[in-house]
Amino acid sequence: MIRQAQDAVRRWLPRGTGGKGIALIGLVLVALWAASGFYRVDPDEQGVVLRFGAFERTAPPGLNYHIPWPIESVTTPRVTRINRVDIGFRGSVEGTTGTVSGRPVSSRDVLEESMMLTGDENIIDIDFAVFWRIRDAAEFLFNTRNPEATVKSAAESVMREVIGRTPIQPALTEARAQIEQEVRRGTQAIMDQYGAGIEIAQVQLQKVDPPAQVVDAFRDVQRANADRERLRNEAESYRNDIIPRARGEAERLVQEAEGVRESQIARARGEAQRFVSVLTAYQAAQDVTLRRMYIETMEEILRRNPTVVVDTGLQGVVPFLNLNDPARGAAAAAPQILRQQQQGGGVPAFQQQPSPAMSSRQPGVPR
Repeated sequence: MIRQAQDAVRRWLPRGTGGKGIALIGLVLVALWAASGFYRVDPDEQGVVLRFGAFERTAPPGLNYHIPWPIESVTTPRVTRINRVDIGFRGSVEGTTGTVSGRPVSSRDVLEESMMLTGDENIIDIDFAVFWRIRDAAEFLFNTRNPEATVKSAAESVMREVIGRTPIQPALTEARAQIEQEVRRGTQAIMDQYGAGIEIAQVQLQKVDPPAQVVDAFRDVQRANADRERLRNEAESYRNDIIPRARGEAERLVQEAEGVRESQIARARGEAQRFVSVLTAYQAAQDVTLRRMYIETMEEILRRNPTVVVDTGLQGVVPFLNLNDPARGAAAAAPQILRQQQQGGGVPAFQQQPSPAMSSRQPGVPR
């Protein structure tokens, strides 16, 4: 075999080439083989050097060297690229395929992936996307056969577990962010357990709806719940407005009652003190005190009752006092008395008519 190889080389070499020429050509071939070991790693890549098919080392971005084939070989996976896995739907992507910049244009549901059972035994239709990148190129290449399928299966399993613990109402409304974080952490834990060398960057819920068959009825329930929440908020607002106002009114009434009580107590004490003073004065000078009390009492009576002045020269005047309305009776009697005075003539002599309260003389009270 070696001789056949030598004969083949001689046929390709020019005539007259001796052993030195063959050696020179061999050196050139060895130099070319050695130079083929240079390779470049791009900034978004990581070099993985394999020696006889087994992992040897990793190479940073830039110009590197490895022993040429067949001893060593190099694989350069992109470690900064964000990859995307869609679960629950399939569709074409506009832009860069498999990256975050891609945007689904048209999609179709995959019901066997999207239909899940919630914690309160309702069915919910969930579409979500998982974004991941290579964290360790060696583990990524040697520990997983199909990284994308592994990420998809792990994320779907964790999503079903999380939804199985969550009622349908929070899953549709306020718990979306919490679900995304729990699924990301759970999927990352599975990837670390597998040693897949994959980092889960983000889990993004695309659609969270009830099944299409009951979506209209469910929206009616949602509107009813929204109306209930609105009425509850209005009731809370009314309560927060009326209760402080009622408490303030009650406090005002209490304060007013306290003021009236203090006023009545002070007035009663003043009256009692006045009575004591009058009693002391009465004990010191009975006649003077009785006269003063009589005058003060008559002054109070006359101030409250109407008074009619009648000329003493008139004859046949009948005094009339309306007991139901004294003021009206006095006003009605005044014109009649004036007409009688004009018919009698002369200078009238006036005297004050005593009130009915003065008709009886109290014993011990002087006139």
